[in-house]
Amino acid sequence: MNSRMISQSTERFDIPEQIAAAESKLVYLFLSVSDGATVDELQASLDIQQITLLPVLDTLSERGLVERVDGQYVAA
Repeated sequence: MNSRMISQSTERFDIPEQIAAAESKLVYLFLSVSDGATVDELQASLDIQQITLLPVLDTLSERGLVERVDGQYVAA
């Protein structure tokens, strides 16, 4: 995992109840504790293939949980 992307925090992050799939939870949690990430950074950090990652990002975006800002995905 790219340590420069992860903020040093001891906060607890709750995952919204509407996120059921493990990959979605992982992506959401990663984006919640990072400064944002590109698809390539998410793939490398989480070891999730793009064919799996893109639908996860689409679903999270549709639900208003993540958004794309300047080419990076960030938690909303």
